[in-house]
Amino acid sequence: MITRRSPASAGRSTLAAPPRPSLAVLCGVLVLAALWRGWLGPALDVAAVRTGATVFVAVCVQALPFLVLGVVVSGAIAAIVPAGLTRRLLPRNEIAAVGVAGLAGIALPGCECASVPVARRLMRQGVPVPVALAFLLAAPAVNPVVLVATAVAFPGVPSLVLARFLGSLGTSVVVGWLWARFGREEWVAGRAVVPDRPSGSRWAVFVATARSDLVDSGGFLVLGASAAACLNVLLPSSWLWAVGRSPVLGVVVLAVLAVVLALCSAADSFVAASLATLPLLPRLVFLVVGPAVDVKLIALQAGTFGRAFAARFAPLTFVVAVCVSVAVGLCVLGGYR
Repeated sequence: MITRRSPASAGRSTLAAPPRPSLAVLCGVLVLAALWRGWLGPALDVAAVRTGATVFVAVCVQALPFLVLGVVVSGAIAAIVPAGLTRRLLPRNEIAAVGVAGLAGIALPGCECASVPVARRLMRQGVPVPVALAFLLAAPAVNPVVLVATAVAFPGVPSLVLARFLGSLGTSVVVGWLWARFGREEWVAGRAVVPDRPSGSRWAVFVATARSDLVDSGGFLVLGASAAACLNVLLPSSWLWAVGRSPVLGVVVLAVLAVVLALCSAADSFVAASLATLPLLPRLVFLVVGPAVDVKLIALQAGTFGRAFAARFAPLTFVVAVCVSVAVGLCVLGGYR
């Protein structure tokens, strides 16, 4: 069972943290790029770089609106919701609270990037870590926007929509339960769970919280998008499609592909639908694994909750998502088809 930290230094608001030098470094890089654009243009005008740049921009454009939504919700929670209220509304039994948090993910119509700052804000409001993690995994995959997009991408296959909902909900709940049983307090960075002590008007608290969360999360979104772009260019897609035709390799390859492509959960169903030569089961695995763990999400989680957390949470989520989606697919879809 995980308990929240209560260090004596919790009284200091994280909103008052000193500015980081990363912004100055970014501005310096942009200035140098502008000065050297005459030399950089021809040097970077190659097919692989153009493809990588396209993937990078696509991932950022897909994720940024939902990331903004997440930090807005995070700021609203900090400014409006009294400290401890969210925790009091949840069942006292942590196992039951994890299930409630999984179902509560229906209420946030965003992608996985939006759920990270919201989950951190819930932790700072006193919600136990496993409960917040269950919400983090459920929100991007069980909300109505994602389910409707899946139904549109797979017309006439309502069983796949149901299977995605059950697989994603099951993944969030199982991971939450496992973290409650085996997780340790020191795996989560202290900055993620130490409660804020903000001062000022509600509007000032909202603006400061949203700005802080956006700066913290935005940089790691860029790192994750960069990793996705590099992997898309370097990995041979022809090899992936070839081995994806085998039942066992098909599940493994589509799961890895979901991690590598780092698609938005509101758009990944259309990519899965385009893989019409593959059976439904590996495509279901693709749809369940993607919103739960991908390269940009790993980067966001490492920056938000610490590298020790991401190093344990990402592999656990990957294994659980694959196992749960395969089990649900065999039951709901009627086997490997």
